[in-house]
Amino acid sequence: MDHSMGRRRLFIMDCLVLIMVALNIIEAATAATTFEVGGSLGWTVPPNTSYYATWASSKTFAVGDTLEFKWNSTHNVLEVMTKAEYDGCTKTNGPIWETSPVVTTVTAGTRYFICSIGTHCARGQKLAVTSVASANVPTTPPGSSASSFPTASVVLPAILSTIAISFIFVI
Repeated sequence: MDHSMGRRRLFIMDCLVLIMVALNIIEAATAATTFEVGGSLGWTVPPNTSYYATWASSKTFAVGDTLEFKWNSTHNVLEVMTKAEYDGCTKTNGPIWETSPVVTTVTAGTRYFICSIGTHCARGQKLAVTSVASANVPTTPPGSSASSFPTASVVLPAILSTIAISFIFVI
């Protein structure tokens, strides 16, 4: 009887460890980062025209990460669609946000943001963000409509089902 109880306790402990490991793997696979644009400076006319380019170059942006634009005075965030519009500070009919904070999700490719107030963009208040292929977010190759990467909604039930079946046969 004692031997059987010891085996059960050991099995239960093994199952709990397996569940904790699985949950940590799933959490790491779905984690995203929130970046406060400009760091402590925030979204404002910067001290030099290369400030936001330098800030962005020190970061690695992945699909699913978020950008948070925060400002205190008169600014906005206008998303322009091309590098030419970004370089020329061309005000377009792109998406515009006029109240702080603005939170937007990083998508595949490069996105361009400017402040369209006065000469703010020409003075350096603009940001280009290029995402890298994320190890956490599977990319779908051209011509393919679905990913072969197992998601948490597939992995977790499979692990829990295996544990439940094993538990039934041990007891």
